[in-house]
Amino acid sequence: MEIKKILVTGGCGFIGSNFIRYMLNSYADLEIANLDKLTYAGRRENLQDVEEKFKERYQFFHGDICDENIVREAIAGSDAVINFAAESHVDRAILHAREFVRTNVEGTLTLLDAAKTEKEKGKKIRFLQIGTDEVYGSIAKGSAKEDWPLKPRNPYSATKAAADLLALSYFNTHNLDVVVTRSSNNFGPYQFPEKVIPLFITNLIDGKKVPLYGTGQNIREWLYVIDNCKAIDLVLRKGKSGEIYNIGSSHKLTNLELTKKILAEFNFGEEMINFVKDRP
Repeated sequence: MEIKKILVTGGCGFIGSNFIRYMLNSYADLEIANLDKLTYAGRRENLQDVEEKFKERYQFFHGDICDENIVREAIAGSDAVINFAAESHVDRAILHAREFVRTNVEGTLTLLDAAKTEKEKGKKIRFLQIGTDEVYGSIAKGSAKEDWPLKPRNPYSATKAAADLLALSYFNTHNLDVVVTRSSNNFGPYQFPEKVIPLFITNLIDGKKVPLYGTGQNIREWLYVIDNCKAIDLVLRKGKSGEIYNIGSSHKLTNLELTKKILAEFNFGEEMINFVKDRP
């Protein structure tokens, strides 16, 4: 499909900022509107170079995806909406679940309603919901497929599952052009240092030990953020409406293996690991 203008929500966050930079560098005729609340993890500085380099094709809106008025203003003229905006840190979700319900569920609903209104006006518009592999829950062996039952294990993944299902319900109920991506753990530039790789790096820079949950035997599949951006772009342009697309790398490590790799870069050993109680 031909896409000339995109509304990206949460574009000042980790994956969103990388996606905006990748897309503007890849497509000379593409315009992007970025709607971001600028929470603690959404940093406008992440796109300072973009604002200067692409000022003719990039527009920033400061606002909340739960705010119908700012969403209506930001979505005008868009051929697609890509919803990166989300509360995403599991530890925070365990302590403050209500914030996650508001942004991840109610915010997604507000965006879907705005996209539906644009469709009803005669505008052809695609809605791409950015999901997470965490909605599948814990897997003892192998990898999840898109049609697996959802078994979220914490408030964060539960709200992301709800958002995916809401988006797909608008495909079935309102014939809105919806696609969903679910990626494995991303890493790369501009990631807020509450996530494991940047947290461990910044701790070691400061001479602090790294906190490793449990025995470190949980396995994660790691995906470089630009590879995810390329996959999202492919789904955006060629994905089948109503479909879910898992995005992975097949590169799996236990948390302990990952920790040792980071420690080795600093010439440290396991003496810099602080084993802490696992999450509930």
